[in-house]
Amino acid sequence: MNQSLRQKIFIFFLVTPALIILLGVVVYPFVYNVIISLSNMNLRHIKDWEIVGFRNYAKVFTEPSQPDFYVIFIKTVIWTIVNLFFHVVIGVFLALVLNQKEIRGKGIFRTILVLPWAVPQLIVALTWRGMFNYEYGSINQILGKVGLPAVEWLRSPTEAFAAAIITNVWLGFPFMMVIALGALQSIPHDLYEAADIDGASWYHKLRTITLPLIKPVMVPAITLGTIWTFNNLNIIWLVSNAGEPSDSTHILVSFVYKAAFNFYRYGYGAALSMIIFFILLIFSVVFMRKTKVTEAVY
Repeated sequence: MNQSLRQKIFIFFLVTPALIILLGVVVYPFVYNVIISLSNMNLRHIKDWEIVGFRNYAKVFTEPSQPDFYVIFIKTVIWTIVNLFFHVVIGVFLALVLNQKEIRGKGIFRTILVLPWAVPQLIVALTWRGMFNYEYGSINQILGKVGLPAVEWLRSPTEAFAAAIITNVWLGFPFMMVIALGALQSIPHDLYEAADIDGASWYHKLRTITLPLIKPVMVPAITLGTIWTFNNLNIIWLVSNAGEPSDSTHILVSFVYKAAFNFYRYGYGAALSMIIFFILLIFSVVFMRKTKVTEAVY
């Protein structure tokens, strides 16, 4: 056995454990979910389920449901766009501030601002839910001290949805801040010095130097943030108490959970989850191509 073959065998043994784990926790569940989405598995057909084709996919788009699929889809798009807008704007703004040389104690500020991202989502969601309590929550107490009326955050659809958005904005902006700060620190300072010599304003430097140079880093981060936000079950489920009031605050992923584990419609839930997968896959491919982020790497 020559040395090259021994090296290949050794590499194979090193890779095999990771490959087995990957097959077990990613590939197998995905394939099983695809099969279940094509079946009639539900509470009455747990063991005797059979393949029924694309019937569940058709039901997602045509079967009347409460709440309606298209209403949930629109809410999910609104949820994602609003959250990502504030994540990116707040994150990039704070990164620009922390990147200034004149700021003292930047390490302390960075640690404090990263805390929302570091705290587990379960604790964050339950904490904010308590803060939105009508009678005892700190949010309404603050509103009362400034002369504003108390808001029934968790008792009406619009306010409950807004409460979930506020919670997720607080939870998500540190990720974008960290990514943007890392990108800003990689920009050569000579470019800004040359711009200062030419008399460029801060807005001109932001538009022609900062934003174009952090774009290759921010676009993948925004893509990843979109996928995370689109699929963020924890905040919606915990802050709104499983889509309350009256299932009016659901997004697609929480409706999948409710269909599968509350109504026991496993085939329907699996089909809806595959539709979510294809929506995000198409968005990611189109967004990355339209922004031409990969071209900036070469």
